[in-house]
Amino acid sequence: MIDTHTHIYASEFDDDRQQVVECALEAGVTHIILPNENLESVPRLEAMRQQWPDVVSIALGLHPEDVNDNFRETLAQMRPLLDQLPCVAVGEIGIDLYWDKTYRDQQMEALDTQLHWCSEKGIPFIIHCREALDEILWVMDNFGEPLPEGVFHCFTGTADDVERVRRRGDFYFGVNGVVTFKKSTVHELLPVIGLDRILLETDAPYLAPVPHRGKRNEPAFVTHVRDCIATWLNVSPQAVDQATTHNARHLFHLP
Repeated sequence: MIDTHTHIYASEFDDDRQQVVECALEAGVTHIILPNENLESVPRLEAMRQQWPDVVSIALGLHPEDVNDNFRETLAQMRPLLDQLPCVAVGEIGIDLYWDKTYRDQQMEALDTQLHWCSEKGIPFIIHCREALDEILWVMDNFGEPLPEGVFHCFTGTADDVERVRRRGDFYFGVNGVVTFKKSTVHELLPVIGLDRILLETDAPYLAPVPHRGKRNEPAFVTHVRDCIATWLNVSPQAVDQATTHNARHLFHLP
């Protein structure tokens, strides 16, 4: 299994990061991808990649919740790092209007800029979308050149939303612990998306799956996501493992 979206570089893991990685490997996780949040988090990602070069890959981008009045300056400082570090994606990027719409226009501009980074580098995007699918699709529709490949991380939209996304490109969809929640409808999207376009992820330390809901999430718990997907699609856990691992290796150009 590949955990394609986890934040175990965060301070929540400062006391037991080594153990968390070891537990993930014991659970069958062969690789993890760390999406960036801001300039301050870059050294943490790179430190993990250097410590576990065969296990950890990194992505670089400005999280939409970190977009503010100085976002252009931040992006200008971040762009050279994309050339200096071995990044497998630009992310996590996108638009989040759930808590605050103040920087809506700035988030849209930042997304457009970073999507162009994907085209320049020939690497995919990792999209964070929360209450902002209309805005993200508008940016994509006005991109001005062929869109790069990418994944819509933690996708919780509707079947119609899946089709709206697909009209823009043959993108992947990240599925995490939300699919295990009792009131979640994500399981209804699984046959619509199809196993050939699903990626496993945890978004640790957030969104721990049942039976760990409410606790700190970690990559080892991706097994519960895999098993839940297998149940809803009526296939074996091994089939989910094989397909999603193939998908991740293809999208992120992993060895």
